Amino acid sequence: MKIGKDTVVTMTYKVLNAQGKTLDQSQEPTAYLHGGYDNTLPKIEAALDGQEVGFGTTLNLSAADAFGERDEGLLKTIPKSEFPPGVKVGGQLRGLADDGSEHVFNVLKIKGDKVLLDGNHPWVGQALRFALKVLEVRAASADEVTHRHAHGAHGHHH
Repeated sequence: MKIGKDTVVTMTYKVLNAQGKTLDQSQEPTAYLHGGYDNTLPKIEAALDGQEVGFGTTLNLSAADAFGERDEGLLKTIPKSEFPPGVKVGGQLRGLADDGSEHVFNVLKIKGDKVLLDGNHPWVGQALRFALKVLEVRAASADEVTHRHAHGAHGHHH
């Protein structure tokens, strides 16, 4: 089966920075729903479209094609009193961005009674290399299409 709209792609990946340092790699295969559902980066989806099991590729993505450029509007300083006890530097919290959308924020610094949060992805502003290997391609279920993500062993669990 070829990768196309409404297929679930199971793959392994490795992410490296411009200096060749490994930033992340799959410990187990991961699955995503293919076809414009924003479940992976657009350039990755474009490279995999029409491919089959066994396909492997390495993509060099600019910062703009990976996680974009730093958005200073996603830096926030919040009173420590608004956080539960135990908030630590390096932790992640869900909160609302200025536009009201839900966003993940990383705790950068705690200084006195203030907490500095950063909603930018940790790899923002970086050119990245993605090494990908397709292990499985299958037709998505109606539920997966409705929910806009893959379910099952390597996908999302409800």
